[in-house]
Amino acid sequence: MRAARLSVVTVTAVAALTAVTGCTAKASSGSGDSDRVIDVTATDSKCEISKKEFPAGHVELAIENKGSKVTEVYVLFPDDRIVTERENIGPGTKQKVTAEVKAGTYTIACKPGMKGDGIRQQVKATGGTAAKRDPRLDAAVAAYRKYAQEQADATLPLAKTFAAAVKAGDLEAAKKAYAPSRIGWERTEPVAESFGDIDPKVDVRADGLEDGQKWTGWHRLEKSLWQDKKITAEDKTLADQLITDLTDWQNRVGKADITPTSMANGAKELLDEVATGKVTGEEERYSHTDLVDFKANVEGAEKSYELLKPVAKENDAALVTELDKQFAALNTLLDKYRADKTSYDFTSYDKVGDGDRKQLSDGVNALAEPLSKLAAAVVTKSS
Repeated sequence: MRAARLSVVTVTAVAALTAVTGCTAKASSGSGDSDRVIDVTATDSKCEISKKEFPAGHVELAIENKGSKVTEVYVLFPDDRIVTERENIGPGTKQKVTAEVKAGTYTIACKPGMKGDGIRQQVKATGGTAAKRDPRLDAAVAAYRKYAQEQADATLPLAKTFAAAVKAGDLEAAKKAYAPSRIGWERTEPVAESFGDIDPKVDVRADGLEDGQKWTGWHRLEKSLWQDKKITAEDKTLADQLITDLTDWQNRVGKADITPTSMANGAKELLDEVATGKVTGEEERYSHTDLVDFKANVEGAEKSYELLKPVAKENDAALVTELDKQFAALNTLLDKYRADKTSYDFTSYDKVGDGDRKQLSDGVNALAEPLSKLAAAVVTKSS
């Protein structure tokens, strides 16, 4: 989960950038090809976009962070669901995000410091329908939707085992059930995050809470189990709430807006999750089960990639070669931290030294860079 997120419900669009108050439009900087490129210039106090109206279909956000803070950019549907996003855009850096949008009204938002609702601006995609897709991409979307539903369906029984142990006051059983209950969620987290309101309930960390938000979910219980070393009456109530919220997620997965570009961007988001939470040890700061989440994130990213790979290979064979190489390298690296390659019994992350953490970080970065190009590769000839 991201350290801090939008507190809005959900938005209806293809790409979302969280912007600061007072977004203003500017002339196109010519960073791309005609009317399908939207230049986004983010600072600590502004979110400037090159156009407020563009054709439906494939669009590219050419983002530049000219501020002093790390920022995030979102494209949101009217109800605040996330069409697409790019997190952790450092000062002085540029990013490109390819997305697919149908005709309609959306919000682009820039979020300096990755806190609050950000600076927002309405945009409009015009035209009847999105670009015609390669039938293989439609099949990839259908297969991924099935995969996401399967992960949600498999998570509920594991989460119920975890919740039952908490409610029984069995500290050790709850600890044992904690990490396995999170695997399906971590594999498909971008789908859950796209709804906007579920992730803050089940997967927020203490430092990601918005003002006035009650801390609920896995990490609140993780703190009780490992740091406080006791289960309270409130924890038992929170265990029930976790199951209620995960059941909501399970029921809504099938209705998620999924496109080939959202699959590709979601794969990159999963690697960003690893880089900003797992490698640093921040995600599972009490249980130190970060490597379980790490592996699940990589598996989810690889699933999206494998489904999109046939089209990506035709459009950019060199990219596919590099992605195959880097996925294999990162998986091999992770295998060093478990005795059985079929299990999720990984080394406790507090036992992983700084040098090894640096090696893991380098492996993530080596994969994340080419993975950021996957969305463009699946639309190059199919848009």
